[in-house]
Amino acid sequence: MKPTLPQFRGRLHDPRTAVAIGRWLGSAVVICFLTGLISHVLQHPPSWMTGLLPVRPVWGYRFTQGLHVASGLAAIVLVMAKLWTVYPRLFAWPPFRSLPHLVERLSVALLVAATVFQLFTGLINILQWYPWPFSFTQTHYAVAWIVAGSLLLHLAVKAPLIRENWRKRKADVDAADRRALLAGVGAAVGAVTLTTVGQSLSALRGFDLLAPRNPDVATQGMPINRTAAAAQVTYASSDGWALEVAGPRPYRITLAELEALPQRRVRLPIACVEGWSADAWWSGVPIRDLLARAGAPPGTAVRVESLEVWGYYRVMEMPAQYADDPSTLLALRLNDEVLSLDHGYPARIIAPNRPGVLQTKWVSRVEAL
Repeated sequence: MKPTLPQFRGRLHDPRTAVAIGRWLGSAVVICFLTGLISHVLQHPPSWMTGLLPVRPVWGYRFTQGLHVASGLAAIVLVMAKLWTVYPRLFAWPPFRSLPHLVERLSVALLVAATVFQLFTGLINILQWYPWPFSFTQTHYAVAWIVAGSLLLHLAVKAPLIRENWRKRKADVDAADRRALLAGVGAAVGAVTLTTVGQSLSALRGFDLLAPRNPDVATQGMPINRTAAAAQVTYASSDGWALEVAGPRPYRITLAELEALPQRRVRLPIACVEGWSADAWWSGVPIRDLLARAGAPPGTAVRVESLEVWGYYRVMEMPAQYADDPSTLLALRLNDEVLSLDHGYPARIIAPNRPGVLQTKWVSRVEAL
C-alpha cells in the first residue's frame, strides 16, 4: 500500500530554482577544491613537483588559502539552499523506478554525504577543534576527490535537465519569487563572506565579526597557532642553544654568533590553513648564507628540525628554490623585537609563499640535503 506522503506546495521546489542555485554552489565547490589542492600540494608535494613549487608571489598562499576558506563557508549557505530546493524529492514514491534511477539516487546520496562531511569538518578545522579519531588532513584530501568525482557524475546524469533549465523561460510565473529567493541566498552568502573574510583580507578586517580568528589580536603583531606549551618547549629547554648546520663542512653556531652575522629584514605574511593571515617584519640570517658557510652549493634543499617534543611538522623539508631565495630567513626578530617563546625563540623559519605549518619554530638543526 502506498504510504501517505507529505505534500509540498511551494512552487520553488523546482528544477529551474535548483539549477540557478546549483550554478553558484558548483562554482564555490570548484574554487574550494582547486585552492584546497594547491594547499595540499604546497604542504605535501609529490617528489616530481618539489622543484616546481613557486616562491613568488610571496602572498600566493595567503590568497589561495583565504579564498579556500571563504568559498567553503559560502558553500555551506549554498548547500542548505540547494537541499531546501530539492528535498521534496526525498519523499518521491516509489524510491526508485529502475536500476539506472537507483544508481542516480545513490550517486546523489554520495554527493550530498561527501559534500556535507567535507564542509562540516572544514568548518570545525578552522575552529581548531578535532573531535574525531582520524587525521583531518588525509581524510579531507581524500574526501575532496570523492566530492569532485561525484559532482562530475551528477552533472553528467543531470545534463539534459540542466540544459533545459539553464536559461530563463519566456513564460515563468515564478520568476519574481525565484529572484527574491536568490537575492536572499546571495545576501546570506555575502553576509557570511563579509563577516569572515577579514581574517585574511586586511581591508575588510573591520567587519571580521564571525571569523574564528582576528589577526589583529596578537602577540608582537602576529597571531599564534601552536604555543610553546603545546609543543613542550620552554626557555629552559633552549638554554645553551646552538644551531647545528649539517653539510659538507658542518658547524654549530650560537645565538650570539648568529646575531653578529649580517642580518636581513623582510616583510612577509604568515598564512595558516584555517584561513587567517597577517603580515609582519622579520629579521634574521638568510638560509642560503648558513648553507654556503656549511659548503652546500646553490640549489640545495634543506631539512629543518625543531626543538618541539612532538608534532606532525617537527621536521620540515624545504625545496631548493625556497632555500636559495634571499627572503627565506632563519628569523631572530619579529617586528624588530626578539622572538617571544610562542613565536619560536630562539630562531624560526620564515619563507615566502609557504603554509604557516611549514614556517618551523624553535629551530634546532638545519641540514643540507
